[in-house]
Amino acid sequence: MLCAVLIYGERMKITKIILNEKNKNPDFKKMSYDYCLYFFRSPVIFTVDNTEKIYSGNTAIIYTSSMEHSFRSTVTKSLKYDMVCFRFSTADKQYSILVKNLFNIPIKLNDSFIISSAIKSMKIYNDISGNRNAEVSELYMKIILIILESAYRSKDGYEEIPKHPELNSLRKSVYENPTNKWSVDFVCRCLKISRTYFHRIYFGTFGITFGQDVIESRLIYAADLLENTSLSVSVIAERCGYESDSYFMKQFKQHRGCTPTEYRRRIFFEKGR
Repeated sequence: MLCAVLIYGERMKITKIILNEKNKNPDFKKMSYDYCLYFFRSPVIFTVDNTEKIYSGNTAIIYTSSMEHSFRSTVTKSLKYDMVCFRFSTADKQYSILVKNLFNIPIKLNDSFIISSAIKSMKIYNDISGNRNAEVSELYMKIILIILESAYRSKDGYEEIPKHPELNSLRKSVYENPTNKWSVDFVCRCLKISRTYFHRIYFGTFGITFGQDVIESRLIYAADLLENTSLSVSVIAERCGYESDSYFMKQFKQHRGCTPTEYRRRIFFEKGR
């Protein structure tokens, strides 16, 4: 373990649930500030790395925030799917890292009953009032993550990734400690590998570079501070490890599609403040 675990009190927030959606429009592309889980009941064509591939029904995908949702129906059938939009708390983000890298890739499910049932149950609890409903929805979402992680693990070659446990521990630590000044040289000394080899196996494991993960961890922390504190953008930039306010704002807009101030205003508007 490279760093100590941080515990936060806030919970995952379920922002939208749609059941049995039917979309006759063959093309469907959009972006969202939230993470979005789609569970497709009908055949669907995904665009991944500019390449289209068709998947049968019982396929799921979780799009990360600000990632374009790029999929379409087949020629003969309309899309049929369930959708859950949600926001990770900082602690939930660490949980998602623990269940491996499940985002922005289609995952075929041999048995979709549990996920389908979990989404239906979340919808029921979301539509009725209750003191513990948010907690119940969070537990159902974590069940879904576990099921998807299990389906992802079943892919050939998953367990053969070099230094997989160490890389998982490293990535978890990055998201738990976004303010650390992460050094590739230090990490390579700990893992006893070269920089070139480290970059290759890290990207091969997670589909993202180590530097991009460091940026994402800081932006998640920044978004949390923007939403839950009244700290100025300048102070938040400093707390997130940025020496330049302008560079922080540039990265935030590049990865979140809006400035930090615009993000805070939108969140406050949604909360009715």
